[in-house]
Amino acid sequence: MVLVARRAEALEALAGEIGGRGGHAEVLPLDLAAPGAAAALWQALDGRQVGLVVNNAGFGLHGPFASSDPARLAAMIAVNVTALTELSRLALGQMTAAGEGRILNVASLAGFAPGPNLAVYHATKAYVVSLSVALAEELRRAGHRGVSVTALCPGPVRTGFVRVAGLEGVRILRLMPAAQAGRIARIGYRAAMRRRGVVVPGVLPAVAAMLARMAPPRLAAMATGMLMSR
Repeated sequence: MVLVARRAEALEALAGEIGGRGGHAEVLPLDLAAPGAAAALWQALDGRQVGLVVNNAGFGLHGPFASSDPARLAAMIAVNVTALTELSRLALGQMTAAGEGRILNVASLAGFAPGPNLAVYHATKAYVVSLSVALAEELRRAGHRGVSVTALCPGPVRTGFVRVAGLEGVRILRLMPAAQAGRIARIGYRAAMRRRGVVVPGVLPAVAAMLARMAPPRLAAMATGMLMSR
């Protein structure tokens, strides 16, 4: 296992936990918002065959679009969209040649509706859902049955996401309790191994995703705006 993120100390702690359970993890500190980060990561793997790629890195930013920090928005797009796209392309090239492999793209329930005051984050996750579904269909049509792409679309999860995005006190956190990260990770992993396309863990998030898909975009945006307000 190769662990990739900016914070080396946190990665080392996680690698130690994995090692304590009989596994082995390498640590690669890397800022995925930096230009060329995906290519640098792939080069660091030094030609090793990759069986599973988990594109989990991502963050959000709450607040009016017009007054948001442009550098922060650009970094969000770089991590949530650009790095994920480049890593998916690099991985699929290797996986299709080998005839085996899985990609698990961590999207979000946010990917099913426009999100006022979280507009760019919702847009990036809509991109992840769309890209994942399209790639899965490309693989199916090309006959690459041993290779799959899965989009995991959870609702709120107990991580540092809420704090980083500035989402403390928004309504959705009271109406839809946050799930344990470990549970969501297990669901995502099993879905990828079973070659599922789009997975929304939990009854409430699944119902919300269905309603968002059925509603006109403006109505969906109004509802999301209410849920994301304090």
